Amino acid sequence: MKVNSVGVVGAGTMGNGIAQVFATAGYKVVLHDITDEALQRGLDTIAKNMDRMIKKEKITEEQKRAALANITRVTELEAMAEVDLVIEAASENLEIKCKIFQTLDRVCKADAILASNTSSISLTRIARETERPGKVIGMHFFNPVPMMKLVEIIRALQTDNEVYAAVEEAARNVGKSPVEVNDSPGFVSNRILLPMLNEAIYALYEGIATAEAIDDVMKLGMAHPMGPLALTDMIGLDTCLSIMEVLHEGLGEDKYRPCPLLRKMVDAGYLGRKSGRGFYQY
Repeated sequence: MKVNSVGVVGAGTMGNGIAQVFATAGYKVVLHDITDEALQRGLDTIAKNMDRMIKKEKITEEQKRAALANITRVTELEAMAEVDLVIEAASENLEIKCKIFQTLDRVCKADAILASNTSSISLTRIARETERPGKVIGMHFFNPVPMMKLVEIIRALQTDNEVYAAVEEAARNVGKSPVEVNDSPGFVSNRILLPMLNEAIYALYEGIATAEAIDDVMKLGMAHPMGPLALTDMIGLDTCLSIMEVLHEGLGEDKYRPCPLLRKMVDAGYLGRKSGRGFYQY
C-alpha cells in the first residue's frame, strides 16, 4: 500500500497548509472546499507562504510554480474518486466530520485511506461511519503546517497495520516527524496543552493577572515561545472550546471543564486572530 496522490477536504488554515506540504513534496493534490472563493483564499495563502519561503531562500520560484501546478481545486467530493489518501481538515465538529466520511466512503476507490486532521475527536467513532473502518486513521498536523514537524498519527481501534505504515511513510516523505498515538480524547498533544490554556483563561477570569502578565510569566519563566493566551488566539477560541468539551465529555472529570470566560468570548464572536479580537486585538 503506497500513497501517490492526496486529497484534502477543507482549504482553511490547516487544509491549505497540508495541501502545501504535499504539493511541495511532489504529490498530486486535490484540494476541496464548498465554494470557489474559499478555494481561492486557500491558494492565495499558499502562494504567500511560499513567497516568504523564497525570500528566506528555502525554496526557489521554480519550486513554487511546480508545487502550485500540483494542486487541483474542486468543489465536489466526487473529485476524490481516484486519490490514494484523503485528509479531512473541516471544522472540529463530529456531525460534520461523519457526513464527510460517509460521502468519502461512497465516492473514493475501495483501497483509499481516509484520514482526519481532527485535534480531539474519536477516530474510532468516525471509522464506524464507513464501510472501510480499517482504512480510517488520524493525521493531526500542527499550525503552521509548513513549519511544524510533528504529525500525531492516531490509530482508531479498527485501523489496519498496513494503513498505519503507509500513512507514516507519507508523513516522512513530506518532511514531518510522525508519532504514533492511540485513540483517546485529545490524543497526547491536546490532552496536555488545552488544560494548560484553559487554566490560563481561568487565571484571567479570576483576576489573578492581566492577559499580558500571564503570557509574560509563561514566556519569561517557562521559556515558552508564545504565551498561552496569545496561543489560544492563534488556535481560535472556538476550536479550543470544542476540544475542551470533547475532553470534558470523554474523560468525565471536572478538571477539563471549559472556563466560563472562554465560553462567553466564543458566544460574543471573539474567536482570536481570525475574528480580529480574542484576548488581544488584531
